[in-house]
Amino acid sequence: SIERKNKEKATLLYNEIERNPLFFGIVNPEDRSNMNVCFLLTDDSKKELFDTLCIKAGISGIKGHRSVGGYRASIYNAMPIESIKVLISVMKKLI
Repeated sequence: SIERKNKEKATLLYNEIERNPLFFGIVNPEDRSNMNVCFLLTDDSKKELFDTLCIKAGISGIKGHRSVGGYRASIYNAMPIESIKVLISVMKKLI
């Protein structure tokens, strides 16, 4: 049951990353994690706005790895699907 929920959360987020032209995943689809979803902005001029929108939505700890940059959403077992939906709604606001 937990594995199914984690896959559902990751799939929702990866689908938005693929759908939204302002984001792209940095991991090949076959190597993607259901726990840590890493992605970048395609337009760095939107970074400040996206960061601000995340803060306003109560999203924290999304900063990417120091050597890769971008963003990393850690969606471990305790993370509710509603939180993923909040992140997706923020991503959609950039379009």
